[in-house]
Amino acid sequence: MITGTQKPLDKLVDMIERHKSVLLVGCATCVAECAAGGEREISELGPALRMALRIRGRDTDVLEKTIERQCELEFVDNIADIVDGCDAVLAASCGIGIQTVAERFAPKPVYPAIDTTFLGVRERPGFWAERCGACGDCVLDRTGGICPIVRCSKSLLNGPCGGSHGGKCEIGDDVDCGWALIVERLGAMNRLEELEEYQPPKDWSSSRDGGPRRIVREDLQ
Repeated sequence: MITGTQKPLDKLVDMIERHKSVLLVGCATCVAECAAGGEREISELGPALRMALRIRGRDTDVLEKTIERQCELEFVDNIADIVDGCDAVLAASCGIGIQTVAERFAPKPVYPAIDTTFLGVRERPGFWAERCGACGDCVLDRTGGICPIVRCSKSLLNGPCGGSHGGKCEIGDDVDCGWALIVERLGAMNRLEELEEYQPPKDWSSSRDGGPRRIVREDLQ
């Protein structure tokens, strides 16, 4: 899932205090799963914003609404009537959702309530870890289902490097060596001999070269 963290309250107030009415809109999908912008978080953030604005002597009216997904127009359209009656929107979602809302309701100001962090997984309650770099050229078939681009601090395709020790990365004892994990996984699968095969340089053209990436499926159009 896409993970994110809520921006500090004072920064959010800085963004919206010039407006008379603001819609705080949450997203019930990814940022809800990482406890940053779901219905529960919106119900807590709304009163906090109103109190902080009151302390600053502002009379900004903050409305609250959570929709299923901010990244899809069919859900965003459902708040059109509410947005029309507000001066601005404070969107609690990943950057994709924030931009979708901003495009849908342009030129109305839309502000980010969330800092998007990474594509990750919840390892345990209250702890999320990055798992995918969305590089567009997946190599998980060759690394036992463990991403070397993200899990290795140097994004090595032919590892491990000489800096790992005892299964930990040289950058810190609290960071697992991604390639130690890969070796362990492939060993359990009786595939260690595959590590003797040199992996050529990655084709990064499918990552961020050439502007925003697109997927086109003519069979779905």
